[in-house]
Amino acid sequence: MRIIDLIEKKKQGFSHTKEELAFFINGVVRGEIPDYQISAWLMAVCFQGMNDRELADMTELMARSGDMTDLSSLGETTVDKHSTGGVGDKTTPIVAPLVAALGGTVAKMSGRGLGFTGGTVDKLESIPDFQTEIPMHDFFAIVKKHGVCVVGQSGNLTPADKKLYALRDVTATVNSIPLIASSIMSKKLAAGAKSIVLDVKVGGGAFMKEIHEAENLAEKMVAIGKANGRNMKAVLSNMNIPLGHAVGNALEIKEVISVLNGKGSSDLTEISLVLASQMLSLALHEPVEIMREQCEKALFDGAALQKFREMVSAQGGDVSYIDHPEKFPTAAFLHEIKAESHGYISHMDTETIGKTATMLGAGREKKGDIIDMTAGIILIKKTGDAVQKGETLAVLHTNRKDKIKDAETMFRNALSCSETQPEREALVYKIL
Repeated sequence: MRIIDLIEKKKQGFSHTKEELAFFINGVVRGEIPDYQISAWLMAVCFQGMNDRELADMTELMARSGDMTDLSSLGETTVDKHSTGGVGDKTTPIVAPLVAALGGTVAKMSGRGLGFTGGTVDKLESIPDFQTEIPMHDFFAIVKKHGVCVVGQSGNLTPADKKLYALRDVTATVNSIPLIASSIMSKKLAAGAKSIVLDVKVGGGAFMKEIHEAENLAEKMVAIGKANGRNMKAVLSNMNIPLGHAVGNALEIKEVISVLNGKGSSDLTEISLVLASQMLSLALHEPVEIMREQCEKALFDGAALQKFREMVSAQGGDVSYIDHPEKFPTAAFLHEIKAESHGYISHMDTETIGKTATMLGAGREKKGDIIDMTAGIILIKKTGDAVQKGETLAVLHTNRKDKIKDAETMFRNALSCSETQPEREALVYKIL
């Protein structure tokens, strides 16, 4: 078998056998196929696509290219959630303890942020002493005792995906539905959960800008999961507007605590309830409507907050910050952005708002950058809100005084205003 034959076959639009895909993935991991030939194959896939059988086979092979986490000792209620990423997306620290409080088992590996989308691991590490790098035996012990543990991804998780993604990033082949689907789902399969709920973000602050693109991606990922024996659901949710009011690591954890206290923003609370009820429905084989009722009760009677406290304590974090979020340090400079006229906010360029937070220090421009946990933005007004001249639109939090002027300009450019109130956008478009 030769890689040049596989490139030619895919270029002509034919599908690969599992044996051919195994040859390719093994060659990628072992370094036996040069980068230029891998890149040629990726470009062929970008143009010709892959059928569902091919995609399921390739994703399984990618998952098995490195460590596979065996969660079978935790029973049949293991459930994972994956978000395709967005601005202000802080649902994992809410839904993980909420699901665990109601009998689900959340043994979760999450990633760090790169660019304008934040990473769950970074956010949790804004809690003093919180540990996201935990030996596997301790990880299992915490999950068995508390039903939940959220850690960083293993160093040898899906090495095939790491290699392919690095090449996709520099060969303009990132924007391919089969390649995106296999990349995401290979990590989810390797993480071992029996049930998986996907939060596929749609809109200006997401990778998928259009609903039909997001639906296509969601359908592919659900099919991959089912073909590999997983219980699957996908939620298509709105990312034309930042989620919640906080953008930035410690700021977002403080908002998480508000939601767990039953006092959070309506959009963040609602999407958390949707995701948690879908996760529990899959894990416990109960109707979604019943799980929704139980989720609402657990969120508002303190059960979810108590489980979050347990998780933080078990992972070494200082629980006093959960009980007294005012203890979180604040950036040296807080700059209010004031409205220059009356009207309504008709649109927010969510990606630009995320990039503004990154400029302030809340995100990474490149891998290895140090994040300022105190930096970010508090959004006072969002799409649909009425604004009076002189009212505060947002507060910038930063230790980079020299960036405030440019950040304000960038933020203002991200807003559109109108004299009439815009129609309210749906928070959840569809559930597959």
